[in-house]
Amino acid sequence: MGMFDTAPGGASNERSGRGPVVIEEVRGWRALREFIELPYRLHAGTPWVPPVRVERWAYLNRKLNPFFTHGRAAWFVARRDATVVGRVSAQVDDAFNRVHGSRWGMFGFLELEDDPEVTGALLGAAEAWLRSEGCERMVGPMDLTINDESGVLIEGFERAPQIKQPWHPPYYQLRCEEAGLTKAVDLLSYELDISDREHLDPVIPKVAERARSRHGLTVRPMDRRHLRREMDIFAEIYNDAWSDNWGFVPYGKADLDAYALELQIAYSPGWFMVVEHRGQPVAMAITVLDLNQVLARMGGRLLPWGWWYLLRRKHHIDQLRVGFLGVRPAYEYTGAAALLYAEHFATAEHSPLKKGEAGWILETNRGMRRGLEAMNGRVVKRYRIYERLLEQS
Repeated sequence: MGMFDTAPGGASNERSGRGPVVIEEVRGWRALREFIELPYRLHAGTPWVPPVRVERWAYLNRKLNPFFTHGRAAWFVARRDATVVGRVSAQVDDAFNRVHGSRWGMFGFLELEDDPEVTGALLGAAEAWLRSEGCERMVGPMDLTINDESGVLIEGFERAPQIKQPWHPPYYQLRCEEAGLTKAVDLLSYELDISDREHLDPVIPKVAERARSRHGLTVRPMDRRHLRREMDIFAEIYNDAWSDNWGFVPYGKADLDAYALELQIAYSPGWFMVVEHRGQPVAMAITVLDLNQVLARMGGRLLPWGWWYLLRRKHHIDQLRVGFLGVRPAYEYTGAAALLYAEHFATAEHSPLKKGEAGWILETNRGMRRGLEAMNGRVVKRYRIYERLLEQS
């Protein structure tokens, strides 16, 4: 286990009665357990929703997580007086860099006590590792890609996070910016009530009807029995529709294999949709059950009763998260997006699930933001992605 003392002014630490901050690269299961456990201690009693521990172990396993088919990473913990007071990852996604012709590195899994010394030490460790990998820019946080939990929460602290949304106390933003990180982009989450037709902009159903009658577009639900095959369609549309977006990461086969399994548990009939033109898929939306409502009851454990809540998840969930909604660029002006919006309202009429959030949405995605505002959506959470240029030695 690599160790180095990062604390400046050791004498002042001695006077304060506190030892220096020491950064260790995680090697071995004991250190990995400490890495995983930190947020359970830091965020106890807050709106943060604890993930199931066994899932976190699997996610960080290099043999199980498909990220490691196209990327590499290191985990670090910060200690003071033998106590873990912070953690961070540093990772390089080769698939991302190939697509963008870049040399970016990412950091993630950022958790820390309210101490600027800890923040600086963690970010310094991530930066040093990324420089050694030849990176010219550090971007994050994201765990491990932007399609997983991403950003530092800077608005909406009072609200519980939905599935795959991070939660942080307000001091995280302060510490990150004190440490010299600068804003790269903000990610937004919109609250939606998809039963509220009264406040729906009347242009949406008109454009949706025109998409059907003039352009011949149709909507069908994704087939849960063949969800892995549907994920190939999802990836074709996603890799086309999102390719110009900031931070875009393409989905490969290994990613889709894992994602299809993950979505089985978050599936609810009617909420996974594909728009077709003459049998060809041109747009899609994936709206998932907010499993965090179940995870909050499970307390991070499958045993003794966590599995029971999971099996009966539909009895405890009344919210949805619109995770993906996109249209192939060639069909942007056919009304395909409006058709998906209208289909969400139609599905809500026959479902007990009628509210939730859409996001994240890039703050620069004006088209999607206008669409959500036309559905009477309002921004309730904001997450910030930071960056730092890396000087090469």
